[in-house]
Amino acid sequence: MSVQVPAINDQDSAGVVDVAEAVFGQGFNETLIHQLVTKYLATARAGTKAQKNRADVRGGGIKPWRQKGTGRARSGTLSSPIWRSGGVTFAAQPRSFDQKINKKMYKVGIRSIFSELLRQDRLVASNDITLSTPKTKELVQKLKDVDGKRILILTDNLDENLILASRNIPYVEVATAANVSPVSLVAADKVIATTTALKQIEERLA
Repeated sequence: MSVQVPAINDQDSAGVVDVAEAVFGQGFNETLIHQLVTKYLATARAGTKAQKNRADVRGGGIKPWRQKGTGRARSGTLSSPIWRSGGVTFAAQPRSFDQKINKKMYKVGIRSIFSELLRQDRLVASNDITLSTPKTKELVQKLKDVDGKRILILTDNLDENLILASRNIPYVEVATAANVSPVSLVAADKVIATTTALKQIEERLA
């Protein structure tokens, strides 16, 4: 069984591209998609925030004053959190925010995203999106009839001309079918994929 992806600006197609229903015709799994997006956003966090606890603060080895007879509260170290320049009580430490998602969950989630994009008419195919020169004006001309504030272009491999031409267009992102993130897919108003990229997606998610 197959479903059809609309084709735009493509003289070689009949207006549609046939793709596998097993990949592009799945139900919408909101919970799994949310988990997938959360995982990618969390993985992007640096997790390098760090503060010094009382053990990390330099000094503090000597008792500030004797235990009794001064009229002041007893104190054992200058690195105590209640002292100025002392350690932090619950000091932040470097950590990883990475979350685990197994391969089967990932595939089901990406299938669900592509299927929903197709149902919402946000996924189209076009082999005319490649460029002969790295000119921004040429890419803008090709996208003039594409509606959407955020456009994602999927290719089968990195096209240097396309990447260079898209750098000055803030609403256009270029990615390969093998490395596209679910965050980029969900955020895009329109996803334009080459026929070869669609076939690669079928093979990866089948």
